[in-house]
Amino acid sequence: MRRREFIGLILGTAAGWPLIARGDQKTTKRVAVLAPFNKNDPESQVNLAAFRQRLADLGWAEGRNVAIDYRFASGSTELIHRAATELVANSPDVIFAASNVSIEVLQKVTTVIPIIFTQVSDPVGSGFVASLAQPGGNITGFQGYEPAIGGKWLQVLHEIAPDLHRIAILHNPNVTANVAFLDAAKNAAKGLRITVTATGVQTATDIDPTVTAFAQEPGGGMIVTPSPLTNTAENRGLIFALATRLRLPTIYPYRLNPSSSGLISYSYDQVAPWQGGASYVDRVLRGAKPADLPVQTPTRYELIVNQRTAKALGLKVSSELLARADEVIE
Repeated sequence: MRRREFIGLILGTAAGWPLIARGDQKTTKRVAVLAPFNKNDPESQVNLAAFRQRLADLGWAEGRNVAIDYRFASGSTELIHRAATELVANSPDVIFAASNVSIEVLQKVTTVIPIIFTQVSDPVGSGFVASLAQPGGNITGFQGYEPAIGGKWLQVLHEIAPDLHRIAILHNPNVTANVAFLDAAKNAAKGLRITVTATGVQTATDIDPTVTAFAQEPGGGMIVTPSPLTNTAENRGLIFALATRLRLPTIYPYRLNPSSSGLISYSYDQVAPWQGGASYVDRVLRGAKPADLPVQTPTRYELIVNQRTAKALGLKVSSELLARADEVIE
């Protein structure tokens, strides 16, 4: 099934999710969801709908045997802190959360409540789990990116724009995984005569002046790292506009970016980890402990190229890169 058809199916049937129950579940369980995006972001709502549908398929019906408490943080670290504190205070049976920032905050406010994560990069290096195979503690889930992806993003960006000699890593410097991405990109840049610059942003108001300042010198490109800040619909649009106006070839961490007018992305499927997260939530509600559930990793990555944006930037995409792409947007 094509992605657009899947999205239509999810959104079209959300209102009619089946109220089914599996087994003898006489007590209502409580699930907390910490979503660092805007509640009305359509792409993120697809992920959340997939999570809810998977729970329903596993026998958890909202209003019958499970109550789900949602918090949306709109990419704000301050709102994430507030939401995490509120959710923990309600003593849910399990918390499901997305992003490194969310887990960093939750880790500080509870060591007891089970936490299942998704879209988290380098959970071992970030100190969330002891190892992928044996997480230990109260946290496990679905890893997004490993540290080496920083080098892969640089290599792909260099391939589509070989004349670049300056690359900015647009990131939140407070996220440990972003430091790992930066180091991997610097290693990949050796021998390519590319200078890698850490370009840190912590609030939405930082993005425009920071990117504009970097673009004052020619030969620049940009790698956007995954974070609630850079992935809200509003900030995605701002970054697209800046990359176009300042003529900065840019690689993004999610496929929705080139689908919306970004140049290129190299990423994993976003929906599957949300579905997998629901499966882990189900297992915890039935008695499993996070310490015994291994962290799952992506099984494949997708390369998406937007030819329209490439042409607008004056880039000629090689036939080799086009042949490797999972999707080319003409």
